[in-house]
Amino acid sequence: MPVLNRNLAEIRREPLTKRWIRMIDHPEQMRLVYSPARFKVVPAGRRSGKTERAKRRIVRAAINPQTFQFDDPMFVCAAPTYNQAKSIYWKDLKAMVPKWAMKGRPSETELVIRTIMGSELRVVGMDKPERIEGSPLDGIILDEYANMKPETLEAHVLPALTDRLGWAWLIGVPEGRNHYYDTYQNARGPWNVREPNGDWDAFTWKSIDIMPPDEIERRRSQMDTLTFQQEYEASFINFAGQAYYTFNEDIHCAPLKQHYNPKGTLIVCLDFNVDPGVAVICQEMELPARSVITKGIKVGNTTLFSGIQNEAPTWGSAVIGEVYIPRNSNTPAVMRKLHQDWGDHEGLIEIYGDATGGARTTQSETGSTDWDLVKEAAYRDFGSQQVTIKLNLSDNGKPMNPPERSRVNAVNSRLLSDSGIVRLMVDESVAPWTKRDFEGVRLLEGGSGELDKKHDPKLTHLTDAVGYYIVKQYPVRRDVATRTELSR
Repeated sequence: MPVLNRNLAEIRREPLTKRWIRMIDHPEQMRLVYSPARFKVVPAGRRSGKTERAKRRIVRAAINPQTFQFDDPMFVCAAPTYNQAKSIYWKDLKAMVPKWAMKGRPSETELVIRTIMGSELRVVGMDKPERIEGSPLDGIILDEYANMKPETLEAHVLPALTDRLGWAWLIGVPEGRNHYYDTYQNARGPWNVREPNGDWDAFTWKSIDIMPPDEIERRRSQMDTLTFQQEYEASFINFAGQAYYTFNEDIHCAPLKQHYNPKGTLIVCLDFNVDPGVAVICQEMELPARSVITKGIKVGNTTLFSGIQNEAPTWGSAVIGEVYIPRNSNTPAVMRKLHQDWGDHEGLIEIYGDATGGARTTQSETGSTDWDLVKEAAYRDFGSQQVTIKLNLSDNGKPMNPPERSRVNAVNSRLLSDSGIVRLMVDESVAPWTKRDFEGVRLLEGGSGELDKKHDPKLTHLTDAVGYYIVKQYPVRRDVATRTELSR
C-alpha cells in the first residue's frame, strides 16, 4: 500500500487539507483531545470550538489505520435531525478528508465517505436512531446531545459501540437539567475524573475563552441572563418558578396603544384554545424610555440584573390589544372578535400561531382545521392581499412548533437582555390578561424548563401566542464558530 504508507505521517499533522486551520490551544480543549477516556461529555459554550474539535477527531480516526482494531471501521457524526447533521457536518467533512484518502466520491444520497483504508465516515440524524443500528460502530459524535431523546444513548448508541469497544463524544450546549445534565454529572464524578484511563470524562469551557469580547457583548445584549449563561457559559441552569422571570410591571407596562399606527403592520398571535379563546395583537414601534432601576431582578435568592440601560426610547414589540373569550370559544369566535376590534386597520396583517393547528380544530362545525378557519375569516374580513400567515417550520419545511424552552428563552430575551435592554412591552389597559399570563405562568417543579400547564388552566395561552411570533422573528440563534474566531 505505497500511497497509504507514504501519507501516514500526514495524518498526524495539520493541515491535512486547506480546510484545517490552526486552532487556539485552549487548555481544556487540549485535555479533551488527549484524554484516553472512551466516552467524553462536552457541554461547552456556543461557538467555542467543540464541534470543530469533534470533526478533527473523527476524520483522523477514519484515516489512520494504525488506530484501527478492525479492517472495516465505522465512524458516525450525528445530530438530533437528519437536516441538522447534514448542515453541521457534511460539507466540512468532505473538505477535511484528504482526496488521497477517499475511495471514490462521497455519496451525496447516503452521506457516506469511504476511504482507501477500508473505513466509512457517515452523517446521520438521530430523529431515527435505528439508522446507527445493524453495524458495530468504532466511534461516534453526538452533537446537540441535549436535544436528543433521553433513551438515545442507552438504547441505541452504547449497544452499537459494545462489540468493538468504540468511543463517543457527547457534545453540545446545556438545555436545563435534563438527561445531558445527568450524563455530565456522572462523567465528572470522582470515580471517573480522578481515575487514570477511566471510561468516562467530562470537559467544559466558556465561549468567552474563544470568542472576541465585542461579539460576546453583542450576544449579551440579545439574550436574557439565564439563556446567556446556558448558551455561552455552558451552565446547566436549574429553571424554576416564574417562566417569564424577566417580566416586571414597572419595566414592561406602559400606555402603548396610543402610538398604534393604522397603516403599519399589525401582528396577530394565536393559540387555538376553547376555555379561553385568545389572540394577542402586537405592533413593532418605538417603546418608551425606561428609568434605570437599582433593585435588580431576582430569581430565587439571586440578583441577575442591577438595572436596565435604555433610558432613551428603544424600537421593539408592543402588545396593544388582546382577544379573551373566557368559555366555550372557538377559532371563528376569536376571528370575529378580531375583526370587530381591528376591522378598520389599513396596513398589512401578519398572523402567527400554533403550527399544529393545521392538524386539528377547536370545536369547528365544518371539520376544517384551525388554520383553514383562520384563513377563511381573515381573507374574507381583510382581504388575501392584506393578510400573510407565518408559521414556524421544521427543517424540511413542514409546519412545526419549536421546542417550548426555545420559545420561552426567546420571549425572556426580548423582554430583558442580560445587558438590560427592553424590546417587548405590554399595554395592560388593553391587554390585562396578557400581563397576567406573563406574571403567572410557572415552570414544572424539578423539570428542565417545561411550562406547568396544570398550575392554572387559564394561563399560558396568551404568552404561548406571543411566543410563536417572537421565536419566529427573534429566535435565540445558535450560530457556529467562524474559522477566524477559532484560530485567533
